[in-house]
Amino acid sequence: ALARVLASVHAQVGAGHQVLLCHGGGPQANALSGRLGLTPRKVGGRRVTDAATLQVVKCVLAGEVNVDVVAACRRAGITRAVGISGVSDGLVTAKRRPPKVVSGSEGKPVDFGFVGDVVEIRTPLIRHLWAGGLMPVINTLGIDDAGVVYNINADTISTALAGALAADDLYLITGVPGVLRDRHDPSTRIPELTVSEARQAIADGVIVGGMIPKVEEALRQLGSGLKAVHILGADGFVAEANDPGSAGTTLIAE
Repeated sequence: ALARVLASVHAQVGAGHQVLLCHGGGPQANALSGRLGLTPRKVGGRRVTDAATLQVVKCVLAGEVNVDVVAACRRAGITRAVGISGVSDGLVTAKRRPPKVVSGSEGKPVDFGFVGDVVEIRTPLIRHLWAGGLMPVINTLGIDDAGVVYNINADTISTALAGALAADDLYLITGVPGVLRDRHDPSTRIPELTVSEARQAIADGVIVGGMIPKVEEALRQLGSGLKAVHILGADGFVAEANDPGSAGTTLIAE
């Protein structure tokens, strides 16, 4: 699946588009946690990060996954991919998330531990790499001014980056072909949602689980620089880029 996505990315880079990749590492973090005897905990699709889990996340995001994605880029012909962290140059400055009520927490505040909220995206490093013909591959760690590192949801960072860079399009690659009216039936894919329609779909229980934070983060950035967000599976990139809504779900402002 990664190879298929990167073949499409290679075509975008070859066409002269400025592209950056942003990755998480949830499955790999779960696997390493299991080998270490740790039990991952999530609330509303969001990972709770204690000190031990933060160590796991740093190993996975800044190590295994970032290296593997950059290596896969090279195999796909993207020879100038460079792996960086949200910590690099204070790219993603963050603060510790206070206990808060979130979707799926049944109205109770949740302490997410070393999970950060984005304070600022500092774009000079990205623009410097682009100017040098390089494609950034960013992992989803952030840092505060005191040097404390935080785990941040990949959808949060990718949408914040897209907003700060005033991107034309953000493509969120998932294990499903878009937002589905019935999550067990891919044929129920919704081609397009406005902000109000997406919020209503969350309220109605159409959008559930890990899709909730993905959509919520996208809605925060639409209309503030970012023009469109596409939620799609690994095989839909080219079709969705050429014809929005044809292979995934396109989120747009009203």
